[in-house]
Amino acid sequence: MVYLTRLEHFNAAHRLFNPEWSHEKNELVFGQCANENWHGHNYDLFVTIKGEPDKGTGFLMDVKKLSTIIKEQVTEKLDHKNLNLDVDFMKGQMCSTENLAVAIWNQLKTNLPGNIQLHSIKLYETARIYVEYFGE
Repeated sequence: MVYLTRLEHFNAAHRLFNPEWSHEKNELVFGQCANENWHGHNYDLFVTIKGEPDKGTGFLMDVKKLSTIIKEQVTEKLDHKNLNLDVDFMKGQMCSTENLAVAIWNQLKTNLPGNIQLHSIKLYETARIYVEYFGE
């Protein structure tokens, strides 16, 4: 089994806010992330796939095709967007990095070629905070 990782990047704004809670409780739980005027991140997205390399090419997958799939299914929908308002696959969810990583997984898992499996999503919100998701 071979693992291949592609790094992509996008910028997006969001707000962590539970409408069922008071303004005070949201500020207590989410701090500055509950800011009514939103805040943004420069996200780094690592998409890792797995499988057996093609005998003819030696490639697990053409990385240009993988990049195109990630861009079409994920980054074009997220880049310079408001995650709470503009992203269809985040509607009705808290826009945490954890939920975003799962949503990205769901966007990609059915759009890869049949012999390729999605292994993990690693999503960096900041240089010190990231989420990993393995489809579990």
